[in-house]
Amino acid sequence: MTDNSSVFIVGANGQLGLALQAQYPGAKSADIDTLDITDRASVEAFDWSSIKTILNAAAFTNVDGAETDEGRVAAWKVNAMAVSNLVRMALKHDITLVHISTDYVFDGSQDPHTEDEPLSPLSVYGQSKAAGDILVSLLPKHYLLRTSWVIGEGKNFVRTMLGLGQKGISPAVVADQVGRLTFTSELVRAIDHLLTHSCPFGTYNVSNGGQAASWADITRTIFDDAKIDQSVTDTTTVEYYKGKKGIAPRPLKSTLDLDKIRATGFNPRDWREDLKAYIGKEANS
Repeated sequence: MTDNSSVFIVGANGQLGLALQAQYPGAKSADIDTLDITDRASVEAFDWSSIKTILNAAAFTNVDGAETDEGRVAAWKVNAMAVSNLVRMALKHDITLVHISTDYVFDGSQDPHTEDEPLSPLSVYGQSKAAGDILVSLLPKHYLLRTSWVIGEGKNFVRTMLGLGQKGISPAVVADQVGRLTFTSELVRAIDHLLTHSCPFGTYNVSNGGQAASWADITRTIFDDAKIDQSVTDTTTVEYYKGKKGIAPRPLKSTLDLDKIRATGFNPRDWREDLKAYIGKEANS
């Protein structure tokens, strides 16, 4: 892909949106303050004439917040209704849509998750994202990327654990949720690979490669890489959230099968390599 001016990044101010803007300088971009994708009239009034590719990085990702009355409405507006608006425009103007989904569209019973696994979301967030997946799949020209445990700019798990460790806190971290981190740099690299090589349209799992690990083991790796001398105590998801209200159910197995995207010539970087680089960058920032 050479003409960045024909690329339109939606959700440009989020973790992934910022990384996409860095990858595609000169691309058009919008966030909620410039284009409300949940408003059908606003989307239809937008000038789509020069757009050939939509990169949809917009999502309501507050998993527990989506369980509230207000959050449920917001999750469905952004993760489903807004997607229907984009799909409608993509159909009308012959635009390729790149859409980011999640392992939360599955219940975590299959390991690893393949692209053709039946949808089985446990939470409101997962249900709203699954609805978006179904809408995107109707498009002839689409890349639906399912990912997991995203790490980029802004608040994220790695920064939270670094902060705790640097304060001398030895955290209790869930050890029964297993998956792989996905750094936004790797997600952007996969998107660019699919577009640049005109890979077959469809659904692709995308995460970093390497051995799957629990959140607790990932925390130990974070502390080792950052040379933080704090212990990590294993706990279960049930125990961690015990007594807390409004907690969404979470899939325990989040590992994505990466064979399909590997078959296109894309070689996912080991999450441990990207984690080490990320922590090094944090230390020097």
